[in-house]
Amino acid sequence: MASSTIELLKDELPVNQESLVLSEDVKTGLVLVDIVNGFCTVGSGNLAPTQPDEQVSGMVDESVKLARVFCEKKWPIFAFLDSHHPDIPEPPFPPHCIAGTDEARLVPALQWLENEPNVTLRCKDCIDGFLGSIEKDGSNFFIDWVRNNQIKKILVVGICTDVCVLDFVCSTLSARNRGLLVPLEDVIVYSNGCATFDRPIHVAKTMKDAIAHPQELMHHIGLYIAKRRGAKVVSEVSFGA
Repeated sequence: MASSTIELLKDELPVNQESLVLSEDVKTGLVLVDIVNGFCTVGSGNLAPTQPDEQVSGMVDESVKLARVFCEKKWPIFAFLDSHHPDIPEPPFPPHCIAGTDEARLVPALQWLENEPNVTLRCKDCIDGFLGSIEKDGSNFFIDWVRNNQIKKILVVGICTDVCVLDFVCSTLSARNRGLLVPLEDVIVYSNGCATFDRPIHVAKTMKDAIAHPQELMHHIGLYIAKRRGAKVVSEVSFGA
């Protein structure tokens, strides 16, 4: 899609973004959504990039920066890992991030998080991490994390902006509005810490049952819908004293 067309659409669907300053005064948790090899590392599966992708690599870099500061401050981090049983498909997607494979692991730049005491990892077998946190007894692993850490804000980063990130954000906002996530107040999406995949129309036409997915536009639409649903969208994140 031509950049001029995208800019016109952005003018019609504006996403006003703020700058975020985090401090010790308000308990904040960082949520990493599916920053795994199967979605981010070139050649690592059916849904991984086939070549280096600037938006995806930028998302990883920003997520690493945030994760390091959160770990230095011993602030809570919750990381979703897409992880599927090989015999349970997830239509309309081809097999991906099969449990126990390298595809379902955090990207190399984040694998150090596996040994950090302030980090909670959650394997999920569906698009929506909030639903993927429901246990067999009906409890919710993510809700418990928010309550146990008395989190008032969550800062969300990851992939894909308009798929797994958006579904999680929307479900979390609905749960917050129903009083299920006390004391959570704000759901914040960091735009430069999110990314989505690119499938231009000329590529989609060569694939069976494929739908075009222009990266820049769909990233913007994901942010737009998140904001319309009540999330805060920020373009910068810094840390106060």
